[in-house]
Amino acid sequence: MRPSMPTFRSLTRSECDALLARNHLGRLAFTFHDRLDVQPIHYAYEAGWLFGRTSEGAKLVTLAHDHWMAFEVDEVRGIFDWASVVVHGTFHRIDPEDSPRDQAVAARAVHLLREIVPETYTADDPTPFRTVLFRIAVGEMTGRVAVPAAAVAAEGPVPMADVPQRAAPQPISPPEPLRRFR
Repeated sequence: MRPSMPTFRSLTRSECDALLARNHLGRLAFTFHDRLDVQPIHYAYEAGWLFGRTSEGAKLVTLAHDHWMAFEVDEVRGIFDWASVVVHGTFHRIDPEDSPRDQAVAARAVHLLREIVPETYTADDPTPFRTVLFRIAVGEMTGRVAVPAAAVAAEGPVPMADVPQRAAPQPISPPEPLRRFR
């Protein structure tokens, strides 16, 4: 007798949004010339934007040359029990000293990051060397889910929407259209 097979399917946009909203650690992938790099980074997701902070270094130098990047978040419970979202978009450094709009975006980013780490940008900040705020405009988003055969047989396909979610975020502004300049 052949063993039951797991079920694979694409996630809907709302399932992708929910997965990004309930997680706070992902991987940022970017390239420069012939080099590809992937780095873990914590983030907050709201209204089509990923917000985070980092420190000065090679990653920012590289992303200053080419803002196009990918971002991935996974929820893994087992080899055939997982969900994954991949975002393609553009990286934007936030300058809190710039225009009033940038100041408002920076304030919102700090607020969202403090929901994850309340000590962010305080005297008790666990990562005070991460002084650079950024946001990523979500251009394209895809997701996949694998459901183990036993779960499918017992209950039918498990909707990802059954996982608890945060309260709906308040939008700051929609992402601007993506344009690539060379």
